[in-house]
Amino acid sequence: MSKNSQAKKSKGQLLSFIPTGEYYFSKGLKAFHRRDFHKAIKYLKRAMQLEPGEPMIVCQLAIIHTELGEYKESNELLHFILEELDEDMMECHYFLANNYAHLGYFKDAYAHVNLYLQEEDNGDFVEDAEDLLEILTLEADDLEEELYEQDDLITKQEHARELLESGHFPKAVKLLKDVIEEFPEYWSAYNNLALAYFYLGELEKASKTLDLVMERNPGNLHAMCNKLVFAYFQKNKAETAAIADVLKKVKPILSEHQFKLGATFALIGEYEPAYLWFRKLHKQGYKGDGSYYYWFSYAAYFTGREQLARSLWDKVLVLNPSKEGLEPWNEEQPAAEGFEEHDPSILKKLESDYIEERLFALFLISLSNKKETYLSSKEVVKNKKFSSLENQYVNMVKVGKIDSGELIVAHETAKALYEHHHPIGTVEAGLYLMWFSVFVEMSEANVALKNKDALAAATEYVWKKLRNEKSSQKLVAKQYGLSPSTLQKYIKLVNGYLQ
Repeated sequence: MSKNSQAKKSKGQLLSFIPTGEYYFSKGLKAFHRRDFHKAIKYLKRAMQLEPGEPMIVCQLAIIHTELGEYKESNELLHFILEELDEDMMECHYFLANNYAHLGYFKDAYAHVNLYLQEEDNGDFVEDAEDLLEILTLEADDLEEELYEQDDLITKQEHARELLESGHFPKAVKLLKDVIEEFPEYWSAYNNLALAYFYLGELEKASKTLDLVMERNPGNLHAMCNKLVFAYFQKNKAETAAIADVLKKVKPILSEHQFKLGATFALIGEYEPAYLWFRKLHKQGYKGDGSYYYWFSYAAYFTGREQLARSLWDKVLVLNPSKEGLEPWNEEQPAAEGFEEHDPSILKKLESDYIEERLFALFLISLSNKKETYLSSKEVVKNKKFSSLENQYVNMVKVGKIDSGELIVAHETAKALYEHHHPIGTVEAGLYLMWFSVFVEMSEANVALKNKDALAAATEYVWKKLRNEKSSQKLVAKQYGLSPSTLQKYIKLVNGYLQ
């Protein structure tokens, strides 16, 4: 079957097709002729089962959904064709343009109709596409400007994702809030904002952000998966089980959603459903990045498929050599991969616009086995963003001492936290960022710092409260060898400079 086969744009124009499932496809077309759309859908879905990789069946089904006014369902199928079955089936862009125009999403319609016209000079729908383009241009004179805004949105979202991955959470929050203000229905930004809040320990804000997504965009899979991860890390077993049960019944079509489910289940230790999704993606020819093979390997290993896990891990190391030592069968691997030895995270934090992130990076350097390499790097030696406080910190990390007693106490406070919170993962990073943020405010107010253990204990207690973690002043005071009254005094101090 050719991708240039005649597709249907209105009643009577049919897709030519000679499949193994021809019987059901033929019955579906006959039902379509009779405008018995529901029966046509039934037969075409059966044909899809028999010929799961045949894009023309899926396209015909999408067309019927359009006839029924079910534009969202039609678009999902058309995107599935382009993303999974045949990216060169350009007529799908024309059908998408029609659907988006009906939905009132004119900039999306404009983008797809232009793509169709660019790629199909002699396509079957060129004349109709040109008519649609003319209508769209009349409908909104500023479509091209809106498309530029859409490109800007994608750029900002990608930047936000990089900030999250490298631990630049405060900056990610600021950028994502700007995106949401400009594009209030861009749900991906809300989901990433919730993650940033979670990593910073602001659990209430994270939860409210996801609740807002679920309220305005019911069934948002990424939001549901994030709620599951949050519940798991907060050790809420009842909520974790309830959300997991719901997600096990979800059967998404898009590979992006299938991967999200697989990775989420693997993250919470539900390896069997995780493995089933990764195997499905593999059978579809999915070409994922390092994280795909990482979680696939874990899911395979913990479901008894060690040989497959090892072959997948070979691909992990090719794509990301820093993962060496984190094999699922390595019993000596750390409980979590820390930022202490993660070069990209440290280097990006050094370039941050936020002083607390740069101070945090210098603290990580002080812990690193590659301390001397970092200290001689251009990111440190030629860093124009460094304040005099940061330059003093660099010297302290180099020689181990400095004249500034406050800076020494700040560093020792972070080390006191490290005794109880290591390795430093994305969640723990929020604790250290909070401490360095408080320290900067204290430094600007010329507050004399004296008791590192009390400062660390107070910071930890406030951080746990912000995360809604169960804790008590008595327990934290005992952990750091303090009296409850001393801890209370320092909690008030920390809260007074918490921005």
